[in-house]
Amino acid sequence: MAMQHRRHLVLLLTIFYFLGFLSFPADAAVKKYQFDVQVKNVSRLCNSKPIVTVNGMFPGPTIYIREGDRVLINVTNHAQYNMSIHWHGLKQYRNGWADGPAYITQCPIKTGNSYTYDFNVTGQRGTLWWHAHILWLRATVYGAIVIMPKERTSFPFPQPYQETNIILGEWWNSDVETIVNQGNKLGLPPQTSDAHTINGKSGPLFPCSEKHTFAMEVESGKTYLLRIVNAALNDELFFAIAGHNMTVVEIDAVYTKPFTTQAILIAPGQTTNVLVKADQSPSRYFMAARPFMDAPIPVDNKTVTAILQYKGIPNTVLPTLPSLPAPSDTNFALNYSSKLRSLNTPQYPANVPLRVDRHLFYTIGLGQNPCPSCQNGTQLTASLNNITFVMPKIGLLQAHYFNISGVFRTDFPDRPPVPFNYTGAPLTANLGTSLGTRLSKVAFNSSIELVLQDTNLLTVESHPFHLHGYNFFVVGSGIGNFDPKKDAAKFNLVDPPERNTVGVPTGGWTAIRFRADNPGVWFMHCHLELHTMWGLKMAFVVENGKSPDQSIVPPPKDLPPC
Repeated sequence: MAMQHRRHLVLLLTIFYFLGFLSFPADAAVKKYQFDVQVKNVSRLCNSKPIVTVNGMFPGPTIYIREGDRVLINVTNHAQYNMSIHWHGLKQYRNGWADGPAYITQCPIKTGNSYTYDFNVTGQRGTLWWHAHILWLRATVYGAIVIMPKERTSFPFPQPYQETNIILGEWWNSDVETIVNQGNKLGLPPQTSDAHTINGKSGPLFPCSEKHTFAMEVESGKTYLLRIVNAALNDELFFAIAGHNMTVVEIDAVYTKPFTTQAILIAPGQTTNVLVKADQSPSRYFMAARPFMDAPIPVDNKTVTAILQYKGIPNTVLPTLPSLPAPSDTNFALNYSSKLRSLNTPQYPANVPLRVDRHLFYTIGLGQNPCPSCQNGTQLTASLNNITFVMPKIGLLQAHYFNISGVFRTDFPDRPPVPFNYTGAPLTANLGTSLGTRLSKVAFNSSIELVLQDTNLLTVESHPFHLHGYNFFVVGSGIGNFDPKKDAAKFNLVDPPERNTVGVPTGGWTAIRFRADNPGVWFMHCHLELHTMWGLKMAFVVENGKSPDQSIVPPPKDLPPC
């Protein structure tokens, strides 16, 4: 009898295993991509120059995957620069080896070498993006990631007729790395970009750019999903479409409570999905973007355009321009951000940590350090809690995993060394910062609240912060100095927006919460490339949990050596 029972059990298990095997490809396909990093001549704005591309494309190829897929992207570097690529917003659970920031989770891929990024897409769907994560190479090395929901799962909003990627970027007429090196020698910011771009094209308001104009055709009465990415290096951007409203339905690959707006604000690193209905009289309409900057900082203040064209309308019809918010419209920016809310439904809950294990308070500052060879004898710098981050010579994740001493310290302070009136009158004395590769060690599965506070050291400015390896909830934001009693009492702990990149308002603060359930070394930095270069960055070392499935996976065999 027992023997027969065992046979039945084996037969049942075999059937289950076979069925599981049969259903595996539908739920979790393996998607493979080949990325050849190569230099190609491109002309824009009456100039031609060599740029670094992926597969000769600018922007690079879109990665199409489905929630639950395993993704293998083999990157072969044929360019003269060392290269690493970051899959921005993908959580890379226990698998920092596939995250991509150079000298944080890997050493870069040297010229002539390859590395395969191997990762799973778990519990995420929506629009993300990928970009180079070394030097300023993301000026041209970037592209969209489109994660479709699981099979037989629909969007929690009306199904669009079609969808289009809108990737906003920046363009320099000269070689970007040369410009950056010149700025660094002088200790000053490099010159601002010469144009913005939509899908690599700057549109007819720029010289020689009539033929470099992105256009999308629409049919009257149909609804379209625009997947918008801000891949610009240093500019937050307003985006609008003449005559048409947009309904925001997703940010940073997280569904939101839908709301309608005439313009959106999107910071470098962020993504926003909007629905647009072709409900205006058939014609041609400009889509346009230009910077938001409410501090006295120079930006590339020109307007990039693309065209929304109704089917059957000839190209001779002149498009109309949208009215974008003024470049310094703080009120629009704050009002827009306040409308963003998580969907928070049973299917898409907002699991906000309600109890906080550790409170962190980081001040964001600009500064000046001595530099005898620089133009003014000083160089501009940036810091968190007055620490300017120094990049190591080997990957921090390797140093942590293999216990290599002397690479970093884990004494990054939980709050600034000296409290002061952070957003009072501009502070121009004592602008020196301390330098170091200092990380913050975090216990596995602890809940963290981090308040990012802008300061008026030299000047106030808006800063988009990106945390690798995690999404976080934006529980509060405000202007002036954060007040732990008054401001914390007003936090939204019900349906705050969930994202991977958040803007800290000019002369204000933003509070985020997240659960540290992803072990590894995770970079956090300002997504303005200029500030990252100046040291506005740090990293968290999240310890392993108790069990093997709460620990970092071993490194792949082809991890690039230093």
